[in-house]
Amino acid sequence: MKKRVLALMLAASMCVSLAACGGSSTKENTAPETPAAASESAAAGETVAEGEPVKGGTLTISLSASPSKLDPIHYSGVYESQIIKEVCDTLIEYNSDLSEYVPCLATEWTASDGKTYVFKIREGVKFQKGQYQDGRELTAEDVAYSLNRSGQLSDSNRLSMLEKAEVTGDYEVTCTLKSANSSFLTALTDAGNAIVPKEEVEGWGDEFGNHLVGTGPFSLETFQLDQQAVLQKNADYWMAEPNIDTLIFKIITDSTQAVNALQTGEIDMAMDLKGEAIQTVRNNADLTLLETAGLHVAYLYFNMEQGPTADINVRKALIEAVNVEEMVASLYKYGEAQKASLPLPPGSWGYDAALESKVPGYDPEDAKKLLAEAGYADGLTLDLYISDTEARQNMAVLLQAYWAQVGVTLNIHASEWGTFSEVAMSNNANVYGMSWTWYPDPYFFLNKLFATDEWGGIGNGQHYSRPEVDELLQKALEATDQADRADYYKQALALIVDDLPGLFYANENVIYGVNSRVHDFIQRADGTVKIVTPENNVWVAD
Repeated sequence: MKKRVLALMLAASMCVSLAACGGSSTKENTAPETPAAASESAAAGETVAEGEPVKGGTLTISLSASPSKLDPIHYSGVYESQIIKEVCDTLIEYNSDLSEYVPCLATEWTASDGKTYVFKIREGVKFQKGQYQDGRELTAEDVAYSLNRSGQLSDSNRLSMLEKAEVTGDYEVTCTLKSANSSFLTALTDAGNAIVPKEEVEGWGDEFGNHLVGTGPFSLETFQLDQQAVLQKNADYWMAEPNIDTLIFKIITDSTQAVNALQTGEIDMAMDLKGEAIQTVRNNADLTLLETAGLHVAYLYFNMEQGPTADINVRKALIEAVNVEEMVASLYKYGEAQKASLPLPPGSWGYDAALESKVPGYDPEDAKKLLAEAGYADGLTLDLYISDTEARQNMAVLLQAYWAQVGVTLNIHASEWGTFSEVAMSNNANVYGMSWTWYPDPYFFLNKLFATDEWGGIGNGQHYSRPEVDELLQKALEATDQADRADYYKQALALIVDDLPGLFYANENVIYGVNSRVHDFIQRADGTVKIVTPENNVWVAD
């Protein structure tokens, strides 16, 4: 009966009124292991359709949430990084299966003493034309400027390990780290560390993100918040001329609407598909469903510093009040996710399955007892903050039902990504719900979500802090052997699990719907859309 009630609540979830939240050496050649194997629907790195490439046309892709901050140092979510990565380049990149680093704006690099990295900068690369420069050549000064800017000003501390970047030759930049840090090269692949021209940054000031300029395959023509971003091809792109003339990212937050747009031809690719929309694509012979296991964790993060959830017994009660297996089955009826336990995806080489049994299981009676012992025998009220995506809203309604059974009243506050991320970074939420996806290196999950020096970033907006964890995370960064790093991360993960900082409930797959116009697209486990790479150059057929 309970399952039936929960199913009905989920079906009605989109009818619930949600309150809006307030506020608006040697060449470095190693890489983390290949991520988890793909599902049977599509292999990781599978190319969509084959045929004779053609030039021209428009590719339209839906995003499930609105990007808001396109300045690399201010971006906070994958929706923004999709656009940044098409407009700008980074020094190095991952290949499509995330198994190794490949050159980008840096043609080669050497490392010594664990703290000093020397990069040879590609010659002949030009910026797109902007308001304050006319498509001039990229210089070593641009690289040093951009990296130092990120190291000093990034909202999410995306290059916090950098002490300084300096020009040491006509096409050479030397980076000195504060201490040895094995995640540095991976960090350089992040959109937040993209290379940008100083004139455009200083000329536009706070408006730079709306007029983003880089060296990437597409230039930003227009950006309309909550609507779309229109990009035009950079015919002078150093790697290859893009096959596509116009690339549009259109905001469609509802999966059903996205698939309807896919079927009518309004869009060519629908990202982040959920629910029945997945089956709709499977049933349509003119569409292709791409699905692969993602490096992805969906979770609820409790405030560790203030309010009721600062009490570990309250956190344990909130976890025990949720039948995670049942919730995941209700939320992901089409196999688009697996039940999770830990704040690290199984595809990461730091994952430790032995820790899964340490996570409290479903026990609503013990949850009531713990809440009473914590002084909440008569119940309590909590505020949950989420983005306004379909997946998070459905999750919130189910969570509301579970917690109500143990006397917890949950107020749901849903908003667009920019507003939500501001709340999540502020330490003002009792609980916030979101998902985290990045690279196989545990640094991008454990350090970003649980290191004390990440307070104020969207990862650790709830102020988790434990000196022993910080020490282990630092040791993992300083170690050069991956086996040693994995051991440190597993030790840190064990302590984090003991502290019950959140409910980590699902490992979501990367799922796209694609129409038959799209050719030569490669899906990646990190969810990044790449239109032009050394491995592919997407084209569309009329």
